[in-house]
Amino acid sequence: MTMSFGSFVRTTGLSAAVAAALTMGAALVQPAPLLAQGPQSVADIADGLVDAVVNISTSQKVSGGQGIPMPNLPEGSPFREFFDEFFNRRQGDENRPRRVQSLGSGFVLTGDGLVVTNNHVIAEADEITVNFNDGSKLVAELVGRDSKTDLAVLRVKPDTPLTSVNFGNSDDLRVGDWVMAIGNPFGLGGSVTLGIVSARNRDINSGPYDDFIQTDAAINRGNSGGPLFNMNGQVVGINTAIISPTGGSIGIGFAIPTEIARNVIDQLIKYGETRRGWLGVRIQHVTEDIAESLAMGEPRGALVGGLMSGSPAERAGIQSGDVILSFDGKTVPEMRDLPRMVADTPIGKAVEVVVLRKGEEVKVEVVLGRLEEAEEQEVASSQGTPDTPTEPTTAALLGLTISEMTPELRKKFSIKDSVDGVVITEVEANSDAAQKRIRAGDVIVGVALEDVSSPEDVAAKVKTLKKNGRRLALLSLSAADGELRFVAVQID
Repeated sequence: MTMSFGSFVRTTGLSAAVAAALTMGAALVQPAPLLAQGPQSVADIADGLVDAVVNISTSQKVSGGQGIPMPNLPEGSPFREFFDEFFNRRQGDENRPRRVQSLGSGFVLTGDGLVVTNNHVIAEADEITVNFNDGSKLVAELVGRDSKTDLAVLRVKPDTPLTSVNFGNSDDLRVGDWVMAIGNPFGLGGSVTLGIVSARNRDINSGPYDDFIQTDAAINRGNSGGPLFNMNGQVVGINTAIISPTGGSIGIGFAIPTEIARNVIDQLIKYGETRRGWLGVRIQHVTEDIAESLAMGEPRGALVGGLMSGSPAERAGIQSGDVILSFDGKTVPEMRDLPRMVADTPIGKAVEVVVLRKGEEVKVEVVLGRLEEAEEQEVASSQGTPDTPTEPTTAALLGLTISEMTPELRKKFSIKDSVDGVVITEVEANSDAAQKRIRAGDVIVGVALEDVSSPEDVAAKVKTLKKNGRRLALLSLSAADGELRFVAVQID
């Protein structure tokens, strides 16, 4: 396939002056040829890099097989005996373990044999083989892998130094810069594709640290783990995902920036695992409504929805409802930036965290721990119900019907014993609360960052907000399992 670049002039709607200028043959300013046409060839760059790009083949032993169902034959059929014998014999074969193979890409990071690829390329593999451009093969061992960023480091033992590549600074990339991908699409090996940086900082909801480079350089199945180069021949990204309804490239591919990958790869090489900083907060976006309800102007920072028990944040005094504005001297533009900032900070470091709390900025010093995967605890069983149920106090406001907490409501909505507050029993259809996905069974634990314990408390605080000219009421809502979030609801 050939790629051509050209230019065109749209004449529809030309002004009289411009039309006259064209008619008279006046010279119009044209784009600089090199800027308009891009690089004439990347052959020299590709020639020096292709030997450092490898194909990764893996095999995995799985039990069972892909069986063919036994046809449904009527009793007495002359074919039944034949099929019984055939499928009984085949079933024995299918119960035997078999090997499944897969292919991906990678690149040589050091001449002594360190190779980088995607975690999903080698996940669950029993055997990993690195195939080089000259046709040679080496068995690889896993140094370390990280599922959160989808990165893995392998080691091979070559007889002579390998051709390797260097990392560039992905932060220097601009939208429109030329980039080149080399990899193993569909097992073809050594394939070079060219494109541009289509976008930066893409979040595709694949993990907690999403910050992808988007490119239109053709990336297909098998390119995963391969390098994305800048025009200086430096690795600026690791190709990892595509958006494709057909399974082939449609010009939307994603690469992990080297400025995210570099620290992870260093840790995998040094420790065989990642060692990330841990703050221990559950956070959510600061929406325009929430920002208005907190009188903070433009949305920014990360809203603390809850804290993990015994976490560094809890020990330091960070509270639910705080908005984290800066971390370790760096501004937190939005929620998705904070996890990456925390993860890249050394464990045990004392950092200054600036939070917005009830309209004032408060500085808190937090000593970071190490990130751990918290297991969800068992929902506590109910302690029983009183002998004589009492009629709960209720109220209707903000498009909600609310009630004081009772054992019956706790049981009906499976609300944990640790959750206290005012229960939402009904949500008015088409109300602002319904549109913001507030549901029956949610528990109001605070209004305007102040605790509530009864419908009367909620009504009084909403009345005060309305009297003060506030348009929105910030509700602190707990789910049945204790997960906290904040929602700003219009005041009627």
